[in-house]
Amino acid sequence: MPAPAPDLSRLIRPASVVVLGGGWAENVVIQLRKAGFSGPIWPIHPRREAIAGVPCLRSLADLPAPPDAAFVGVNREATVDVVAALSAMGAGGAVCFASGFREAGADALQARLVAAAGPMPILGPNCYGLLNALDGVALWPDQHGLVPVTRGVAIVGQSSNVAINLTMQRRGLPIAYVLMAGNQAQTGIADLATAALRDPRVTALGLHVEGFGDIRAFEAMAAEAQALGKPVVVLKAGRSPAAQAATLSHSASLAGGPAVASAFLQRTGCVEVAGLGPFLETLKLLHHGGPLRGPQVVSVSCSGGEASLMADAAEGTAIRWAPFPPATAAQLRDILGPLVTVANPLDYHTFIWGDTARMTETFAAVMAGGFDLSAFVLDLPRPDRCDPAAYRCAVEAILGAKRRTGGRAAVLSSLPETIDEDLTAEFEGGASPSCTGWRPASPPSTPRSAPAASGRRAARPCWVGHRAGPSAPCRRPRPRRRLPPMVCASPLR
Repeated sequence: MPAPAPDLSRLIRPASVVVLGGGWAENVVIQLRKAGFSGPIWPIHPRREAIAGVPCLRSLADLPAPPDAAFVGVNREATVDVVAALSAMGAGGAVCFASGFREAGADALQARLVAAAGPMPILGPNCYGLLNALDGVALWPDQHGLVPVTRGVAIVGQSSNVAINLTMQRRGLPIAYVLMAGNQAQTGIADLATAALRDPRVTALGLHVEGFGDIRAFEAMAAEAQALGKPVVVLKAGRSPAAQAATLSHSASLAGGPAVASAFLQRTGCVEVAGLGPFLETLKLLHHGGPLRGPQVVSVSCSGGEASLMADAAEGTAIRWAPFPPATAAQLRDILGPLVTVANPLDYHTFIWGDTARMTETFAAVMAGGFDLSAFVLDLPRPDRCDPAAYRCAVEAILGAKRRTGGRAAVLSSLPETIDEDLTAEFEGGASPSCTGWRPASPPSTPRSAPAASGRRAARPCWVGHRAGPSAPCRRPRPRRRLPPMVCASPLR
C-alpha cells in the first residue's frame, strides 16, 4: 500500500508567507503583491531594509509566527539549513528554488535536504514553486499569465519554462493551480496532484511529467481522481532517446520507454496527449462537463469544405457521425429549406445567415438531437483588417441554443488566429468551450482494458476528448484486475 499523501494544504493555500533571499526571491514578493495575496508577506534578508516595498526581517527568529509557506531562494548549502529551521518552528512547507542537487550528481546533498525537512513538506529542490489563482498565491520567482478564477483546472509539472508558457495561453482555459515538483526529493508529482484534486474548485488535472516517481502513489492518485470524477490528462516527456537524456539532466527523472509509459497511463485511466496544444484543448473540454457520455458527435458549419474536413478529422478515431433522428431531420429541413442536405456533418449553407432567430432555432434543434457533443465550426475575420460584426449572429445563436436546450456544445475554430481571447471568454461564460483546430495530431491507438473500480461491478465506458496519443478509459482504476476494453474518443480540436 502506498503511504498516505502528505497534507499540503498550508503550503498551496497559505495564509502567511516568508520569502528568503534576494534576486529571484524579490520577484516572489512582487508576484504575491500583484496576485493580491491577502496575508502577511515576510521577506528575510540580512542587509536590505525592504524588498519590493515590503519591510525585511533579519532572520527567521524575527518572525511573529510560523509561516504557512516559505520560498527559499538562497544557495544550495544554505537551503538545507534554512529548511531545517523552518521545520523546527512548525512552518507549513517550503519551496526549494536552488539547483545543484541530484540533477547535478549531488545525491548526498539532496538526502541531507530531505532529512532536514523532516515532516515538513518541501517542493524541489530545483523547483520554481507554485501558483494558486483561486486564492491569490504566487510563490513564483518570475512573470506568469494567470488571472484570478473561482474554479478551473490544475496543472502539475517539472519544467518551469513550459509552465510559464502554459500560463500565457489565450484559449480561455481557466487555470486554478500551477504546481512544480522539481526533483521530487520528498514531495512527488502524485502528492501535488492529489492535493490539487482534493480542492473542490478544481475540475480536471493536467500533468506534464518527465518521470512518474513513486508508481504506487501515482496509481493511488489516479484512483482518487476517478473516484472524484476528475479526469487526468498527461503529457509525458521522454518519448525519444534524446528527450530521455534531457529529462535526466533537467530534473533527475528517468523518463522510461514510451511504450511502457503509455501502457501505465492507460492502466491507471489517464488520457495521454502528445503536445501542448492538445494538452490545453483536452483540459478545456473536460473542464466543461467532464468526459463525454459517448462517441456520437454532430458537426455544424456553413461550409461544405469545413464539413468535409470535419469528417476527415474523425478518421481513425472512435467518433461516430451518427445520422440525425428522423424528427430532428424533419425539423431541420423545415427550417433550412429544400436546397440544404440534412446530414452529419451538417453544412447548413448561408441561406439563414444573419437571421439570428432562425440560426438559433437550427442550432437548438441540433443540440436537442441526442448527440453527445454538438460541435459548431466558427472562424471570425481578424478585427484589425476586417469587421467581424457580421458574425455576431452565429455567436448569439450558439449561446442562445445552449441556454434553450442545455445541451453540450463546443465551438471549433480551424486556426488559433480565427478566434480571439475576448470571444473565447464569452463562450466560456456561456459554458461552451471554444477549441482551436480540429485535425488530430495522430490517430489514437486501440485502447487497452482498464482496471476495475471494484471487484463487484465493471466501470461503464466513457468518452473523453484528446487529439493525440493513446486513448484511455476514465473510470477509477484498481491494479491487478482488468475489464473488457473501454474506448475513449478523440474529438475534433
